[in-house]
Amino acid sequence: MTAAVDALIQWSWVTSNWGGTIRPALVQHVALAVLAVGIGFVISLPSAVAVWWFRRARGPVFGFSGLLYTIPSIALFGLIRPFTGFFSITTGEVALVSYTLLILIRNTVAGLDAVPEEVREAARAVGYSPLAELVRVDLPLALPSVFAGLRVATVTAVGLVNVTAFIGLGGLGQLIITGFQESFNTPIVVALVLSIVLAGLGDLLFVVAERVVVRWARTVETA
Repeated sequence: MTAAVDALIQWSWVTSNWGGTIRPALVQHVALAVLAVGIGFVISLPSAVAVWWFRRARGPVFGFSGLLYTIPSIALFGLIRPFTGFFSITTGEVALVSYTLLILIRNTVAGLDAVPEEVREAARAVGYSPLAELVRVDLPLALPSVFAGLRVATVTAVGLVNVTAFIGLGGLGQLIITGFQESFNTPIVVALVLSIVLAGLGDLLFVVAERVVVRWARTVETA
């Protein structure tokens, strides 16, 4: 058993490379994933509200975001390279954000669709304008679906950040490439374990945030 573990990971390499190699890669990985989910959310929220209000736009928006989601990441890098450069953070983020849009838009729209019509009728009866109804009724009730989308998008982004190693970014993905190039398992194992941990922490963060924000939204609504 000890020999098998030693074949997978050499702890001496981990300790000697933590500060100069692993930690910077981990920080870059987190930064790329957070930026992608943040930008994706900023784009997807108004987009989802727009297609919810104007239902004829659903087909084009869902179709376009779905097309982006199905394009292989390496091919997407090649498609946007003429506009953003190949080895640039812009190229990496455009690709990462593209993969979050379908998830976030669909989940937000699904949450808005799930709001009971009688609740909306009650809001209109007390004089809420369409905008006030959206902000005080529809979006708060759609929050569980929105957070579900954020959780999936975060886990997806954390995994896909590794692929940006092919354009000189990648965070932990750089360790994977190094491991394959040197036929050395330790960097690969470290990158995989840390990627899984990051995905789990991101998911847990939004679980906690959902409980806090949803409780706060319901308190404000009933006040």
